[in-house]
Amino acid sequence: MKKNTELAVQGIVNLASAFYGSAVLFAALEIDLFSMIERVGGAVPADTVADQAKSDRRATRLLLDACVAVGLLRKRNGLYGNTPAAAAALVAGNACDLTKAVGYNRDVYNAWGRLGELVRSGKPVESPELHLGDDPERTRRFVLAMRGRALGIGRLVVPMLDLKGCRRVLDLAGGPGAYAVLMAEAHPDLTCVTVDLPAVSAAAGELVREAGMQERVLCRAGDYHTDTYEAGHYDAATIFGALHQEPPEMIVRILKRCFAALRPGGRVYVLDMMTDETHTCPPFTALFALNMALTT
Repeated sequence: MKKNTELAVQGIVNLASAFYGSAVLFAALEIDLFSMIERVGGAVPADTVADQAKSDRRATRLLLDACVAVGLLRKRNGLYGNTPAAAAALVAGNACDLTKAVGYNRDVYNAWGRLGELVRSGKPVESPELHLGDDPERTRRFVLAMRGRALGIGRLVVPMLDLKGCRRVLDLAGGPGAYAVLMAEAHPDLTCVTVDLPAVSAAAGELVREAGMQERVLCRAGDYHTDTYEAGHYDAATIFGALHQEPPEMIVRILKRCFAALRPGGRVYVLDMMTDETHTCPPFTALFALNMALTT
């Protein structure tokens, strides 16, 4: 594992203002900036952006120049255009669309500003129920964010899974059903059952129907902390992006219930973010541990 890089003084100064760049990205997505630039021709003056967004011209120009400064846009002869990365990842509807996934970071932006409160109390600064059912719009944004992330990861990971001969897969904490849809698309004889909390599962059902996969991907409301499943019924089980939020003893209980649901010779696939034994690497995973503590 790569050793953490120690900061120089300038690095400390840069870190103190790192959230400036995040705020620029979030504001740009709020006005649909990157998709707008693609729609109107790929290179536009600031006033055109302001007119399209119905925003203040001076403030819009400042935002555009900041986008150039942080590497999200290019500026030539007073015209602004997307960088290749922005065109690929920040234009809604593209194959690598990350706009919904970035939206999750926007939703937890305020929680991160209360990190000191978490450190003092040891308790989350916002209720996890906000994105798990209590706030329908926040829940939908959460599910869409998970879908955007899962599609990007899943296109690489699903071909790595040995599902040859499998007929039934149990997808625990299935979230938006994206992994299940990708598995079913890759294996025509496969049926997937996803399990997640009721509000999340309901939103997933809508997305699965939009994908036309409702006959082969079944979204079941449940809770993998307590559920039991049809004994010996499944050829494989997947737990993607969920166990990082669980204590070791709960992980053991979840895996035991998976084992009971598998036929002889069945397999369990786990995909997740974990740190090394120092709990400091990879850096993003160490930071994400704080994110989970803030919100769950």
